[in-house]
Amino acid sequence: MILEKVINRIVIQREYRDFVDQYLDNILTEFKDKIDSIYMCGSIPKGTAKPFLSDADFTIVCANPKDIDYERLTNIKDRLLEEYPLVTKIDTIICSIDDVLSKPNEWGFWVKIICVCIYGQDVGEKVPPINISPEFILDLNTETKKEIDRIHNLLSNASDTTMKTRYIKGYSKKLIRALYSLVLEDTGVWQDDIIKMKNAIINYCEIDSALVDYLYACYLDSDVPVEEFLGIAGEVYSYFENALNTLAASRTSFG
Repeated sequence: MILEKVINRIVIQREYRDFVDQYLDNILTEFKDKIDSIYMCGSIPKGTAKPFLSDADFTIVCANPKDIDYERLTNIKDRLLEEYPLVTKIDTIICSIDDVLSKPNEWGFWVKIICVCIYGQDVGEKVPPINISPEFILDLNTETKKEIDRIHNLLSNASDTTMKTRYIKGYSKKLIRALYSLVLEDTGVWQDDIIKMKNAIINYCEIDSALVDYLYACYLDSDVPVEEFLGIAGEVYSYFENALNTLAASRTSFG
């Protein structure tokens, strides 16, 4: 079963068009010939963004990610957030062309399936069709533990209430996405709608549905005690890790 692209057509709402244009103009002016292509994912390119609630997600593909200075990139994002308060947050992921082409089940999946190209030549078109398989699911989660550990540490050490709220929301989303990857062979499609992800997990995973409902509730409203959340998150990740290890063991035995 081959994964289909999440966004087939760019439909940016009128109130976001100037923001996207300004982002492109600022990034290209600052980094000039160092960028090969720029992508978006999420609600803005889908045309479902909600002013003052939705964030903006960009991905920059270039020959060498070190050419994109993080401090200069942050300054651009800060200026745009002041100018366009309808956008709650701007996330920018940077990866190399080599990452996309040499890791088709990781970066290739991200660019080819999740994102849509808004500038430059779409390198995702060079990524071979991605088949849903146990191998793909394992490859897709190669960096999941590192990502979970990183946000776990950020949340554990956060003292600012605003940052705690942001980290809990992000942590919840990462865990829901990780759990959803386990049921791809059942659904046959990558969802970027969080509630559809949640429902699919409850339908196909053996995990306690109350844990999944808790994560979803925290994604919507992350005003919960940090220690309580970390306890639930740890339980969810333990389930996920065991499921992934079982999948890996079954592939090894089969081989």
